[in-house]
Amino acid sequence: MEHNAEHLTPKQRHLVTISALTATSNVAKLKGALADGLAAGLTINEINEELAHLYAYCGFAASVRGTNLFRDVVQERRARGIQDTQGRAATPITDTASKYARGEQNQVVVTGMSPEQLTAAFSFNPVLDGFLKEHLFADLFGSDVLSFQERELVTVAALTSMQEPLALPHYHGALNVGISEAQLRELLVVVEGAVGTQAATTGQQLLETVLAARQASPAN
Repeated sequence: MEHNAEHLTPKQRHLVTISALTATSNVAKLKGALADGLAAGLTINEINEELAHLYAYCGFAASVRGTNLFRDVVQERRARGIQDTQGRAATPITDTASKYARGEQNQVVVTGMSPEQLTAAFSFNPVLDGFLKEHLFADLFGSDVLSFQERELVTVAALTSMQEPLALPHYHGALNVGISEAQLRELLVVVEGAVGTQAATTGQQLLETVLAARQASPAN
């Protein structure tokens, strides 16, 4: 997969690489990617936030494994006299709306669907609907340690690396929050370098499907 121009920032590229390797539990390569991310300027809190976000898409096991490895990387670097930046904590939530309402608002932004469409989509399983709104979109997306764009890049990278079909709506989500087609194509190049050609090729097919759908329905 050829790609010459750089459209992702260095920070975004490192987030994508860490996500791909966390999702596929490639511990050997992930250790180096975590160290590279810190060396490139990612803060401890940003990487911890990424690893926490990923549990929603690739499970607690992969997320906890990545977090434990990250802890070891930070401690090893400290032992060598490298003091990595902790970074800022999330801005406290002052909105008095319910978590369900705040989560629904974030979900609308990411999915491009109306509240009525979201209710219909998840009416078969109201418990899952509540989890999605109150936890995923209120708790996780509600933390501004990572932006919506960064979260969708991380999510697309993880799901693409796992060759999970659920990546398809997240390509829509990434475009909805302002990620460009060029950035998504570069993401696929990064994924290819991290986990291999097959995942990147499958991801490219999903991206083409999404782009065709959006062209046919410009309202998306």
